[in-house]
Amino acid sequence: MPVVAAVPGQVRLAGGLVCAQGTLGLAFAAALVVRAAGGAERVVDVLAEAGYFLVLAAAVLAVGVGLLTGRRWARTPAIVVQLLLLGVAWYTAGPSGRPEVGIPVGLVSLLVTGLLFAPRARAWAERQEPDTAA
Repeated sequence: MPVVAAVPGQVRLAGGLVCAQGTLGLAFAAALVVRAAGGAERVVDVLAEAGYFLVLAAAVLAVGVGLLTGRRWARTPAIVVQLLLLGVAWYTAGPSGRPEVGIPVGLVSLLVTGLLFAPRARAWAERQEPDTAA
């Protein structure tokens, strides 16, 4: 029976970054609620958008907490989120003309993806012995 490895530092760092992404999403949802309360033109539409982002951000935050606490199930959703954010970053930096937003988002997404595909993180996710991760 293989020895269950401790959670690698790469996974914990990725979890912290994913938590930060989820927290920023929650802040964005809160900003939308403030916008609606401040007299937005279409209050119902803005509140619906805030609810949508609230659900997504809460899920991303849960995945980040999962990684921080060593839950293997959280690795795959975290990777999927990062791949989706790479598309968002490309669109934001390119067609939307906001490289000051898109480039940092893309770099963080690439960093998290790299951390989660690191040999020790993969070995941890596959429940391999620590010395086989090299």
